[in-house]
Amino acid sequence: MSKRALVLVVTLVLLSVLGLVLGASVGSSGWSADELWPADSVAWQIVWDIRVPRSLGAWLAGALLGLAGAVAQGLFRNPLADPYLLGSASGASLGLALALSLLAFFPAWDLTAELLKTLGLTGAAFVGAMAAVLLTLSMARGVQHSLRLLLSGVVVGVVLGALSSLLMLLQPSVQQTLQAFMLGSTALVGWTSCMVMAAMGLPLLLVAMMLSRVLDGLSLGEATAASLGLPLQQLRWVLIAVMALATATAVAQTGLVAFVGLAAPHMVRAWMPGLHARLLLLSTLMGGVLLMWADVGARWLLAPQELPVGVVTAVLGGGYLLHLMQRQMREGSGS
Repeated sequence: MSKRALVLVVTLVLLSVLGLVLGASVGSSGWSADELWPADSVAWQIVWDIRVPRSLGAWLAGALLGLAGAVAQGLFRNPLADPYLLGSASGASLGLALALSLLAFFPAWDLTAELLKTLGLTGAAFVGAMAAVLLTLSMARGVQHSLRLLLSGVVVGVVLGALSSLLMLLQPSVQQTLQAFMLGSTALVGWTSCMVMAAMGLPLLLVAMMLSRVLDGLSLGEATAASLGLPLQQLRWVLIAVMALATATAVAQTGLVAFVGLAAPHMVRAWMPGLHARLLLLSTLMGGVLLMWADVGARWLLAPQELPVGVVTAVLGGGYLLHLMQRQMREGSGS
C-alpha cells in the first residue's frame, strides 16, 4: 500500500473513532461531553444500548453502500452508477409497504400475520430489494449486456416505486412508516442490526477485493478484460450478487440513504485514483465515515428535533457532486 493510501486509511479510521465518540455523546438536547460518561446506570444504558449501536450501525450501513457503489461504478464503467440502479431501493420500499398493508389487513391471529411478524419489517425490505434485483436480471436476460441491465433497472425502479405510492394511497396507515423509511433513518438500529451488517459486510468486501482484477480489466474495456482470460459472465454474476446483497442489507436496516454509495468512490478517486483493490477498501471506509457523520449531524443540528439522515446525505452528497462537476467544467474550459 502506498504512503498516500496509508494516510487516507489512517485518516478515515480516526474519523470513524471520533464519529463514534461524538455519536455516543449526542443526546436529545444536543451534544454534551457529560453525556459520554453518565453518572447513573439508566443514562449509561441509553449510551450503550441506543447511541453506540446506532452510530456503529450508521458506519456499517454506509460502509456497505460505499462498497456497493464502488462495485457498481466499476462493473458498469459509469461514474454515475449507484447501488440502487438495479431497482433495489424501490423493491425494498414495496416490500415494506406490502408487509405493513398485510399486517393491517389480516387479523393478529392469522397465519399470514404471524409469518410477517416473524419475517419483520427489515426482513420484508430485504426480500423486496432482492426480488427487485432478480426481476431486473430476468428482464435483462442475464448480465451480458450492461446497457440492457441498466435500462431494466430503471424500468423496475419506476414501476415498483409507483406500486409503493399506490399502496400508500390505498392504505394511509402505512404512509408515516414508509415515508420515514424512504427518507432514511438510523433511529431503530441496535446491536442485532450491527451484527447482521457486519456478518454480511466483511465476506462481501473480501469477495469484491478478490475480484478487483475483473473490475480493473473492465475499466479498460470488455475486449481487454476478455483477452486476460477472465470468465466475465460468471464473475459479473458474483459482482452483481455482492452489490445487491450489500445494498439490500444496508437498506433493510436504515432505509433509503441517498448519495453515500455514489459519492464515496468519487471522493476516494479525487484524493487517490488507483486500482480497484484499493478503491474498494477505501470506498468502504469512506462510506462508513460519511453516513456516521451525517447521522451525528442529523441528531445534533436541530436538537431536540431530528433530521432524517437521508436528507442530510442528499444535501451534502449532492452539493459535493455539483462542486465536482463545476470544477471539471472549469478545468475543461481552461484547457
